[in-house]
Parts: sequence; structure tokens; C-alpha cells
Amino acid sequence: MMMTLKLGAVSAETKMDEAVSKRIDERALEVEKSVIACRRDIHQNPELGNREFRTSKLIADRLRALGIEVQTPIAHTGVVGLLRGGKPGGVVALRADMDALPVSEQVDLPFASKARTSYNGSEVGVMHACGHDAHVAILLGVADVLSSIRKEIPGTVKFLFQPAEEGAPAGEEGGAKLMVKEGALENPKPDAVFGLHVTSRFPVGTVAYVSGGAMAAVDTLTIKVHGKQTHGAYPWLGVDPIVVASQIVLGLQTVASRQLDSSLAPSIVTIGVIRGGVRNNIIPDDVEMIGTLRSLDKAMRDELHHRVRLTAEKIAESAGAKADVTIETGYPITYNDPALTSRMAPTLEAVAGKSSTLVTRPVLGAEDFSFYQEKVPGLFFWLGTRPANVREADAASNHSPLFYIDESGLLLGVRALSHIALDYLGKGR
Repeated sequence: MMMTLKLGAVSAETKMDEAVSKRIDERALEVEKSVIACRRDIHQNPELGNREFRTSKLIADRLRALGIEVQTPIAHTGVVGLLRGGKPGGVVALRADMDALPVSEQVDLPFASKARTSYNGSEVGVMHACGHDAHVAILLGVADVLSSIRKEIPGTVKFLFQPAEEGAPAGEEGGAKLMVKEGALENPKPDAVFGLHVTSRFPVGTVAYVSGGAMAAVDTLTIKVHGKQTHGAYPWLGVDPIVVASQIVLGLQTVASRQLDSSLAPSIVTIGVIRGGVRNNIIPDDVEMIGTLRSLDKAMRDELHHRVRLTAEKIAESAGAKADVTIETGYPITYNDPALTSRMAPTLEAVAGKSSTLVTRPVLGAEDFSFYQEKVPGLFFWLGTRPANVREADAASNHSPLFYIDESGLLLGVRALSHIALDYLGKGR
């Protein structure tokens, strides 16, 4: 008799879970058109980091209309929403970034961005070339879906709408780091945090994830090579910092390929700027180089810094020059907690379908979602938005002026985050 009662209770709970899951999918389908319309509105009115005033107001107004508690401003233009469920339970956070890029759109769309603004002293076009407009629209859709079943939610859902993921303006703080600093993960503190990113790497209708290091830590490298100025006809009378800088660029390529264990995790050293000299026949005193360091393992990151510094300094010393090396640490590794990833993978498979849920490779791009993951376990996954008839090789990448999103994929994003939130809270029972 006792066993019969227990089985009956489990059956009733299972039926309730199935009913709630069905309601999530039905409501997600109902809000799909409004999600697409919201994305187009934000796309047509993009704003750079820490300047997302219109976007922030739109988000706050919509959350309040859904009966969700709102905290704003935070981290300049950020918005935090709090949806308290009808049942006791844990806390889960969902994040969307809001900022656009200084890119002039080249996609022929009726809602293409025509916006222009000032950036670092220059007039630039502004475009959601990384898909953050889709992230905001998706998360607002999730807020709508979950608010419609709030009585069934066992716990609290925290919505993090974050500015300046692409970096704050010069001289300002911003992004996830400032969100954390100003208390976005407090009162209440989430037990886990989830986020997604649209990408043309994968076709529409798919999701992809990596357990462990998913996206790289990113650091800014500056090397100033000091030589001795002289006439270009008599280089032996000075020390040529341009030649030294050239040797350093080549030497740095051996750090990742020959000095670090590439079987552990990939890393990369890229020099993107070289500045020096004013005239064809004058060897200058100094050359400045600026680059980026990327790594997917914490210990390797430290070793990468050491090896880059040593290589640059010793090459310069061997030529009678001097190299001053500065490494400014940026975003940490976007690290998907393995236990959390394993726990939530079945949810992604149930939502997208097993064949459309891909376990993929890490990438050397970076994400400031990593600052949240330093405080609580997190999972960050990719949402495919490349049109089905376009090959990956032909699709414009994120940050391109030709970046394009197949909006039919936004519904899957809404469903995925909605189910993840509820399943995470529900599995904690």
C-alpha cells in the first residue's frame, strides 16, 4: 500500500511537470512575434556600451508590465528583474547583454540601423553586429513566459540585462564586472547563472555547448621597444627598434606553438598594432606594439604571460634595445561548470532535439559572462542563427557589418532559457 501511494504521488508530480512544460512551449510560441518585433526595434535603435538609455527603459517598462520587480540603474544602464515564484525554492539567474558595436551596417533590411554616434573622438556607425539585440528580445520573451506560470515556479528567477559587454568607454567601468561589483548577484544570490549567444557558426534550430573552458580569457599586451635613433643610411650608429619589434613579433609566435603544452588547451598571441617612425630615412627611438593574448586554462594563462614577457625582453636585450612589456588582464575564462553542464544537458536535448544539440569545441573569443561564473556556477551556450541554406564558410561572423540573424531561431532561445530555469529550480526539489 505504501509503495502504491508513493508511485501515485510521483505520477501526479510527473503529470504536473509535463503540463507546465507544455504551457512553457505554448506561451513561447504565442510571444514569438513580439520577440521578433522587439529584436527589430532594438536593432534599428542600437546604443553603445554604457549608453543604452533607450534600451534600458524599454526593458524596465516591459518587466514592470509583467509584474516583475525591477532594479535600475545598475552598472550605469543595467536592469535587474526579480520574478518570485509561487513555491519555495532556489534562485536562478538569466543574463542578456544590451550593447551594440561601432560598426556601420551593410545588411539590406527594412529595419537596418542608420544610427551614428561619437566613439573615441570619431563619428561612427552603430550596429548590433554581435546579436545582443536578439539576446535582449529573447530574455524579455523568457520573462513573459515565466511570469505566465509564476505560481508553478519553485523559487526565484533573476533577470540580468547587462550593458557594455563589448567593453566600457575609455576611462569608465562597465559590463558584467561592474554588475557584480554593484550587487547584481546579491539579495538574493543565485545558485546558478545561465546565458546564451547567437552565432552564425551553427545553423538555425541548433544549440551547442562546451563543458569546462568554453571561451578564452583575454588580456591586452603592450610592448614598447626602446632603441637609439639614427640616420637610415647608417643603422650601425643606432639601435633599430623596428627590426627588433619585427623579431619580437616572430618570436612571440613560438610561445603558443613551441613553449606551451598545446595538447592541454589552445592559446594565441596576436599583435594587431605596430607604431613607430615618422620618415623613411630616420630610424626612430621607439616602437609600440599592441596585441591580444588568449588562453583557455588558468595555469596556462599565467605561463603565457611569463613567456611573452621573457621572449620580448630577451630578444630586445640581444639587440641592444630594451622592451617594456605591459599585460592588462581582461575577461577571465568563460568556464562552464562541468557538474552543472552535465545536469542541464538533457534539458537542452529535450528542447532542441538530441540531433540538434551539439557538443562543440572551445573558442578563443571572449565573454564577460565569465565574471558571473567566478561567483556562481554557470553555463553559457550558443544558439545557432545561420540560415539553413547558407554554408558556415559563407556566413558573416559576429562583429561583421554583414552579420545576419535568422529570426526563426529566436523561439528556440526563448524555450531553452525558460526550460533551463524551471528545470534547474525544479530538480532542486
